[in-house]
Amino acid sequence: MNSDVVIIGAGAAGLMCALTAGYAGKRVLVLDHAKRPGSKILMSGGGRCNFTNLACGPGNFFSTNPAFCISALKRYRPEHFVELVERHGLEYVEKTPGQLFCADSAKELLAVLLTECEWAGVELRLNARVERVERQGEGMRLQTSLGRIDAGVVVIATGGLSIPTMGATSFGYDVARQFGLAVTETRPALVPFTLTSQWKERAAGLAGVACDIAVGAVRDGQRQGPGRERRYREPMLFTHRGLSGPGMLQISSYWQPGDELEIDLLPGLDLPAVLAEARQATPRRQLSTWLAERLPKRLAQALVEWHGEDPALAELSNARIVAWAQQLGAWRLKPAGTEGWRTAEVTLGGVDTGAISSKDFSVEGLPQLRFIGEVLDVTGELGGHNFQWAWASGVACGLSC
Repeated sequence: MNSDVVIIGAGAAGLMCALTAGYAGKRVLVLDHAKRPGSKILMSGGGRCNFTNLACGPGNFFSTNPAFCISALKRYRPEHFVELVERHGLEYVEKTPGQLFCADSAKELLAVLLTECEWAGVELRLNARVERVERQGEGMRLQTSLGRIDAGVVVIATGGLSIPTMGATSFGYDVARQFGLAVTETRPALVPFTLTSQWKERAAGLAGVACDIAVGAVRDGQRQGPGRERRYREPMLFTHRGLSGPGMLQISSYWQPGDELEIDLLPGLDLPAVLAEARQATPRRQLSTWLAERLPKRLAQALVEWHGEDPALAELSNARIVAWAQQLGAWRLKPAGTEGWRTAEVTLGGVDTGAISSKDFSVEGLPQLRFIGEVLDVTGELGGHNFQWAWASGVACGLSC
């Protein structure tokens, strides 16, 4: 079996690369060991897939080489992908500003990609195991469960290690190492936190409670996080095992074992001043009542129970106001860890980009081998950025295969 381009991985990046190369006149074969394509597309965004972010840019990505993603993201922007889905009549909604989701189901988005692949003449083979990748002169040779396949170009689009039940493996990293490429340390990202047994017991009654927060990670006394404030302002959700929600998923990309989380439960407020004003205006009001007007009632009650006091505001001295402001605005908590690969949305780290072209994603000295998408050391923030990277890297590679 021969093909101009063989793409290993029928996920977002692989399918985008395939249809692009197909329209460019190449004979394209896509291989995947799974029973169906696009599994992560189907499960992402609660089954509705946050397929891009209108504000996506290089600043939304983590990498040991932050400049690597610039070229592809500039060449294929969010509006280009929106034009593609609109041509198919796919309806979408904008939730948090810039984040676009399928209005109905991610199945419709996958159908768009598969239809485009069909129109581009792409051949898709599922339940296909790739056993070995070899250099063959100026091309490549694959030993697979389908037999031997010779290709002009092989593209690795196998993703990272997140959600192994969806078929994630280390295949892409293994191929990279086989050809002498470095792989940066990988760890779960966009993942919920677990709590210590002590904190799980204290927060047992809060499962399902959500609130808006600002959160950073604290390492050696220094806050780790995005932007000038080094923190994310996003919702937080208490779970039976720990802390989740967009704020926690976002900061997990900065957090490392041993770090504390610093959580502002009432972001945007000058808490010492606000508490002092409340003490003067409503001195007989209980602190728990004041908190319950600004936070979910269960959380407000838990806070006063954790601190062993529920004074009337008039009873708060200036020193106690400062102490409560610190607890509410800079709550320090050390997680036990994260939920790990089981629930992580993406992988932080991956194939080092030092020997990869940012123009066509080919390996230096071996242009017939390429890596795209999540398998690379490029990881986006929550909110559609990782899908935009999949589309952009897939197009850049597909145009040049």
